[in-house]
Amino acid sequence: MKTQIIVFSGAGMSAESGIATFRDTGGLWENYKIEEVATPEAWNANPNLVQQFYNLRRRNIALAKPNQAHLDIVELENYFDVTVITQNIDDLHERAGSSNVLHLHGNIMLAKSSGPKKESKYYPVYGDLDISKDFCDDGYPLRPHVVWFGESVPNYDVAQQIIQSADVLIVIGTSLNVYPAAGLIHATNPNCLCILIDPNSSEIQVPSHFKCIQKSAVEGIKEVKQMILDWLAKK
Repeated sequence: MKTQIIVFSGAGMSAESGIATFRDTGGLWENYKIEEVATPEAWNANPNLVQQFYNLRRRNIALAKPNQAHLDIVELENYFDVTVITQNIDDLHERAGSSNVLHLHGNIMLAKSSGPKKESKYYPVYGDLDISKDFCDDGYPLRPHVVWFGESVPNYDVAQQIIQSADVLIVIGTSLNVYPAAGLIHATNPNCLCILIDPNSSEIQVPSHFKCIQKSAVEGIKEVKQMILDWLAKK
């Protein structure tokens, strides 16, 4: 049975592809307040503004390309059973070639109903990447397939089960400030090798058994590949 490697990625994973987080200056988020574009209340109050914002984000993501860290994670599939659990709403893991990707907070390249059955069907976004005039099969306007602040995380339980089976957990590019997603790092079994890659890893609170690598996603994943091989040799 192959070693189970789980990659848990956050915004820092995509930063080197040019996708800014909402904490960055100069990015798309700087001109918007989160409560105006990323909550159910925002959608109810001004759906046109919400659609405009996510159309911009969607186009920004479509222009971005997977970076070397995405590609190195794909390479791990040559030796291990790899599952990616990502907090990111971009599709860069898929475009890089990762076979198993679970999106905790949705995928912006998909849309869903704004009605009561919003999780029952997902619609690929094509053409000019604008869904503001499109409707689902039930007749409701389409909204971005993203989990807004204040909404539940449908895939959380699935992610928790996946992490419980991990032999190696690689947490990469996340500040672990967003809950409930951040709580997933506590679901590992006692024998799991846990690694955190982040330029600010010394400031991030993780359990003491975590091995912290204070590097970017691209540089850190290079080091991790050798670390995993050394760890396996000692088992």
